[in-house]
Amino acid sequence: MAQVLEFKLPDLGEGLTEAVIVTWLVQVGEVVAIDQPVVEVETAKAMVEVPCPYGGVVTARFGEEGTELPVGAPLLTVAVGEATTVPETEGSGNVLVGYGTGTPPARRRRIRNTTPERANGTADPVSSREPAPHTALAEAETDPHAQVPAPPGRLTEGPVPVISPLVRRLARDNDLDLRRLSGSGPDGLILRADVEDALRVSAARAAAPAPRTPATTSNAPSGIRIPLKGIRGAVADKLSRSRREIPDATCWVDADATELMRARTAMNAAAGPRISLLALLARICTAALARHPELNSYVDVEAREIVQLDHVHLGFAAQTDRGLVVPVVRDAHARDAESLTAEFARLTESAHAGTLTPTDLTGGTFTLNNYGVFGVDGSTPILNHPEAAMLGVGRITPKPWVHEGELAVRQVVQLSLTFDHRVCDGGTAGGFLRYVADCVEQPTVLLRTL
Repeated sequence: MAQVLEFKLPDLGEGLTEAVIVTWLVQVGEVVAIDQPVVEVETAKAMVEVPCPYGGVVTARFGEEGTELPVGAPLLTVAVGEATTVPETEGSGNVLVGYGTGTPPARRRRIRNTTPERANGTADPVSSREPAPHTALAEAETDPHAQVPAPPGRLTEGPVPVISPLVRRLARDNDLDLRRLSGSGPDGLILRADVEDALRVSAARAAAPAPRTPATTSNAPSGIRIPLKGIRGAVADKLSRSRREIPDATCWVDADATELMRARTAMNAAAGPRISLLALLARICTAALARHPELNSYVDVEAREIVQLDHVHLGFAAQTDRGLVVPVVRDAHARDAESLTAEFARLTESAHAGTLTPTDLTGGTFTLNNYGVFGVDGSTPILNHPEAAMLGVGRITPKPWVHEGELAVRQVVQLSLTFDHRVCDGGTAGGFLRYVADCVEQPTVLLRTL
């Protein structure tokens, strides 16, 4: 006899506690294989396809597209064969490929006859009653494509007789509690007309004049409200924490980037992959951090210690349609310009496609922020907590400049360094920034120090 196993939203790692359902990849009644992706979710860091560790017939899905679920909430249930031999933790282990393994414990469930409430597969599985003979579950054991009803749910006021998911969506989008309605359909079934009638009554009440009171009230300002959720919410939380915890300071300098641009042109004139400007700036950063390791660190507040790191995981700011993200190039200090160019291109493409993994977005030790792509010269960015420093690069633009004692038009860039004043003083920060500027103005400086 088949057994119904519940698959919960797994731990997505890196402290993520919830995710939004973007796209269901399977339907109720569909046969799924072990490790087959069943739903695409959006976390505060990336879009993730979640594979199911069980193989069998999908009996229920929990949450419609756009619903936010906490980690540990039910995602779906699967009817598998030979239930008596399947342990509660059996599965492939690959709950999220690339994010660590380990299957959440699955509760053993049996399902009974469906009711109008369960026909759309949205109820929570809580029952363990035996199914009646000749139920849909029995059909599923002989026909893998049969529709298997979801396990029954439990509501305080009893099951809500609603079949249509459109009716549910209409009620949910308008904050209407279906348990308060009396359906006009057969056996009290709630129809779309019932929901629309209730909404009209609610709208009429809202439009009625409010009773006058002597007290003075303040109305909330009108305007568009945008929830701080997903990536934008995560960025807001991180920036707020950075401002609260890190006493940052910023110094900046103008530099003549003419020779750096010429060097890049000469490198790209030769055969081989093209080298990006961002990759050259990254090489300069890693060389500067080798000379000033104080800036490749973070503050352990609880231990009251500065932790200097022996590796450089270089983050870079990338603006996408979904918001600002900071992908991380692992072990940037060990990469040459060609490898850095390829990795920047890969991560940038993934950022715009929304396919960055949590690993791609975490663990940075220093950030390179090229805000010059927005056509601006300077900025005082907020540090990417808990990092201790960020190099900002403005646009490279022709400007009058004194070169070798004469006024000339040169390619000038403004460089800024925002740093955690707890890890170093201005002398160290200034030394770092001056070295970066020297490498930009005379790339041979970098070659001499490698």
